[in-house]
Amino acid sequence: MHSLQFTAESSSNGMVERDFTVGEVPGVLWSPASGAADRAPLVLMGHGGGTHKKHRAMAGRAHLLVSGCGFHVAVIDAPGHGDRPRTAHDEQEIAELRKAQAAGESEGPIVVRYNARLAELAVPEWRATLDALQELPEIGADGPVGYVGIGLGTAIGVPLVAIEPRITAAVFGMMWPDALVETAKQITIPIEFALQWDNERIPREAGLALFDAFASKEKTLHANAGKHFDFPRFEADSAVRFFARHLGRAVTSPA
Repeated sequence: MHSLQFTAESSSNGMVERDFTVGEVPGVLWSPASGAADRAPLVLMGHGGGTHKKHRAMAGRAHLLVSGCGFHVAVIDAPGHGDRPRTAHDEQEIAELRKAQAAGESEGPIVVRYNARLAELAVPEWRATLDALQELPEIGADGPVGYVGIGLGTAIGVPLVAIEPRITAAVFGMMWPDALVETAKQITIPIEFALQWDNERIPREAGLALFDAFASKEKTLHANAGKHFDFPRFEADSAVRFFARHLGRAVTSPA
């Protein structure tokens, strides 16, 4: 078991930002600047493909969750992303993806295959990270845990949530179902799922098939008009309300 080591700390926008490592996996933990040591729920976030733990989308979501609900929020770099070096396999898959995109061919088969491999590597890393985070007094081993991840964050998050009983609510979206349907059938916790109705990359039928596969009694579909990169920012606000309901904190307006 690897322990969590903090490597840097800063404060801004009402948040304390602490960089950490668990073994060789780098991550970041955001907490409320006022009362950072107070016990509060934890939300794990999976970043998108080709981005990293501190991408503006991650920092933005974290600010909403920290300022709006007083949650702790953690992200780790996926294999081959952020501060983690790419392997020869990563480079090969990325080159094939770029080639398909340049030729106007479907990128789905490549992304599904590559993301499935990343998930195999990342799920054990996420579980080890959760172990380490729950040793912190401000999080604890018995506090509620949520997960949110879109795109690659869904490809990693579905297999993680399926085997991790500590996660009790999750937000997913924007991913092909091919490698995830059977695993999604094992998930029964509350789910919020978002897709773009006019997505030129992931057909709506694919997104609907993945949503349909979840065995959750409570699952909500958010279908927004627009293409893949038109994903609306207000979905992040919806996720905050979703976690406030299921992890037990009232939503307040961020400063």
